[in-house]
Amino acid sequence: MSEHAIAARWRALGTSRALIPYLTAGFPTPAVSLEALRRVTDAGADFVEVGVPFSDPLADGPTIQRTTQTALEQGMTVSRVLELIRQAALTVPVIIMTYLNPVLAYGVERFAKEAHEAGAAGVLLTDLPAGADPAVETAVTNSSLALIRLVAPTTDDARLKSALTGASGFVYLISRLGVTGTRADVPPDLDAQVHRIRAVAPVGLPVAVGFGIGTPPQAAAAARSADGVVVGSALMDALAKGGVAALARLTHDLAAAVHA
Repeated sequence: MSEHAIAARWRALGTSRALIPYLTAGFPTPAVSLEALRRVTDAGADFVEVGVPFSDPLADGPTIQRTTQTALEQGMTVSRVLELIRQAALTVPVIIMTYLNPVLAYGVERFAKEAHEAGAAGVLLTDLPAGADPAVETAVTNSSLALIRLVAPTTDDARLKSALTGASGFVYLISRLGVTGTRADVPPDLDAQVHRIRAVAPVGLPVAVGFGIGTPPQAAAAARSADGVVVGSALMDALAKGGVAALARLTHDLAAAVHA
């Protein structure tokens, strides 16, 4: 059996840290979104998170909510997101970030099968706590997609251990409480948070940190603790204000900071 695409990418990185941009699929238009996916890859992304637009994005701050609404108005659906990923044909692993309802409406097994066929390597189900729906988790883990877990700073040690059982790809650490969006600095206890996760996570499972990281200095600071850094709102703001050129410039600068 060949090595999973996400594991292979982490292995290829060696001691380097990973930049993981998040892009809302279909924003500001499907055509621009397609170009944006390719441009962030060319600019140094190691993985790409593709967000499925959803009408009730509880974990998302103002920027991602605005991009989501625009994408929905552009007619983006789960099937169109998968087609966008297929068309992009990225050379780095794609992780689909979505809420559970769109996947349930589409059909979990159908989603897992067609997402893999489109070129996705993993999925993040934002509002599915570990163990809350074993049938959904089993359908994903039995597919070719990695099931990537989200954990929060408030997750206690016992819950953390059970939540990471069966996790694959990497662990997504929400660095702070609240919704997505840029902040002034990274949390001062980030190193301790990452260390706590590594103490109970499956051996060798990387830890990526997201929520609140928006500048190259912040990304560099996060990369000193975590294996990967997720940036979303800042990149979507750049795309909204300056188009794909601005998006590519910021991605390049973030990649340089993380890889250093």
